Amino acid sequence: MQYIQFWQNIHIFAYAIISKKKNPYSLKMTKLSVNINKIATLRNARGGNMPDVLKSAADCERFGAQGITVHPRPDERHIRYSDVLALKPLLTTEFNIEGNPIDSFTRLVLQVKPAQVTLVPDAPDAITSNAGWNTVKNKRYLQQICKTFKDSGIRVSIFVDPDVEMVKHAADTGCDRVELYTEMYAREYGTDREKAIEPYFKAAEEALSCGLGLNAGHDLNLDNLKYFKNTIPGLLEVSIGHALICDALYMGLENTIAAYLRELSDF
Repeated sequence: MQYIQFWQNIHIFAYAIISKKKNPYSLKMTKLSVNINKIATLRNARGGNMPDVLKSAADCERFGAQGITVHPRPDERHIRYSDVLALKPLLTTEFNIEGNPIDSFTRLVLQVKPAQVTLVPDAPDAITSNAGWNTVKNKRYLQQICKTFKDSGIRVSIFVDPDVEMVKHAADTGCDRVELYTEMYAREYGTDREKAIEPYFKAAEEALSCGLGLNAGHDLNLDNLKYFKNTIPGLLEVSIGHALICDALYMGLENTIAAYLRELSDF
């Protein structure tokens, strides 16, 4: 198994070297963006300001996180629009705002001007994101919204399933990156990790060939993150919230972030 993994890693590295001429993202380090939604959920469950979302975000940065992610929903059941506005002047790392680009969300993002906006097609009543965009059916709409954000200097990432066709058509929207929806990988990882990651590898190859940056997120954790990071070429950023905050209940936030950073390291 170690022999197979060694040659798999050699193939990935060689592919990244070759693809670098087409995609300068292919050899960059993978960043950890901490999604702080669950911290806001805990605060909202009791009222008041404990835990303090703003302090928690600053602490995540201080402990080594290279970005902060929030996903404000219309009902504000976790991160509130006011939190997003308050976070922007405090953060020193990349700020990533996720969400369905309804009018109120779009206005918020244009006001805040984060480093990145991640477009997610979740319904208002969705418990959590559960599918990527159909970039064929929604291409014209996505082209328009990508232009709106990019005209304001905001990097745009589109949330997609690990499907080569969805990635290929995402490139036609004018987005800068795609974020691979990793719930299926996480669900199947314990049964057959090679099979689980195969569609993600193919989708990543397509993203690189199209000149797109590559992000990933959803259900990544300390068990499955290292293999994903080591196998997927050109992975720029992972956004992790639920598992990371769950781990922090036992390990503490500082130790947990350090553990996730170790999983993302090249050593």
